[in-house]
Amino acid sequence: MTKLDIEPSGLAVLTIDAGPLNLYTPEAHEALDKALDRVTGEVRALLIRAEGKVVSGGVDVHQFAAQETPEQAKQLFDRMLALPDRIAALPVPTVFAAHALCLTWAFEVAVACDLILAAERASFGLVEKVVGLTPTMGGTQRLAARAGVGRAKEFVMTGDRYPAATLERWNVVNRVLPDDGFDEAARAFATTLATGPTRAHAATKQVLAHFEHGGVPEANAHITTIAADLYRTEDLRSAVRSFLTEGPGKATFTGR
Repeated sequence: MTKLDIEPSGLAVLTIDAGPLNLYTPEAHEALDKALDRVTGEVRALLIRAEGKVVSGGVDVHQFAAQETPEQAKQLFDRMLALPDRIAALPVPTVFAAHALCLTWAFEVAVACDLILAAERASFGLVEKVVGLTPTMGGTQRLAARAGVGRAKEFVMTGDRYPAATLERWNVVNRVLPDDGFDEAARAFATTLATGPTRAHAATKQVLAHFEHGGVPEANAHITTIAADLYRTEDLRSAVRSFLTEGPGKATFTGR
């Protein structure tokens, strides 16, 4: 259903494979949690991808039908929200690769990742309005953080499907890549992050988390401490030596 492969580069590839539609179910969530349990110290970047004709057709609506009270529904929604929150909190670069249609929960996982790559044929949507619901896994607010409140309202309230090119223009998708060779290109891109300065990437995520919470003033209040702590890493010291002796772009990184 879901598997995690860790490559020699330190790239962990998490593959969603619950065909034909890769729907969100409690079983799928549990499988994803177990896979994420393996994203430990040896992992230097995470790529999330899917098998099948679609990334996901959404949530199994039987989950919503089974909730009889608001209290029961909140328990379900709290559980669902924990998944993208867990991914967003990872201290390594995270990349979501969408090769085709990507609806509801899968899109909400995508916007919890640091970067989103999309094939030209990919499309995206938060379509919860068809069952009288609003998205519960953080997609609305994370979309607003990338594209603005007005775009988030449009995306959720219309429930339309939006092509990859539109979401790239909105600054939601980072890069649109050709359909042919998309999977290989996404893996290659994620590998460049995995072989980079892992601790520095984590520091960048910390700085931007402060920015999200309090803007430039809060980020400024923390940046010098975060950056200075990188002098505890082997990667920084060896990269500086490499720059001075061999020139720029010759350093290799170990993640330590």
